[in-house]
Amino acid sequence: MMDRAVADIPNAEQGFTLIFSASPFPGHQFRLEWRRCDGWGNWYYAPQFDLEGGLCPALLRYFDSAPKELFVEVRPASGK
Repeated sequence: MMDRAVADIPNAEQGFTLIFSASPFPGHQFRLEWRRCDGWGNWYYAPQFDLEGGLCPALLRYFDSAPKELFVEVRPASGK
């Protein structure tokens, strides 16, 4: 899923900026829908790509519980 999200960012393998929120925000490009928790992490579905991807438990450092939706923006890393 991440490869698809950064496909248009030159040299994304060298780094990129990812911004995410549980609420829509100006400039978000993707919406992820929560699907399930499997004991390892939380799985989200990206309708734009028709793909699922897992987010590790570190997600809960940012949220008290896994949001039902995540809104995401990706862009080139600062200074690149």
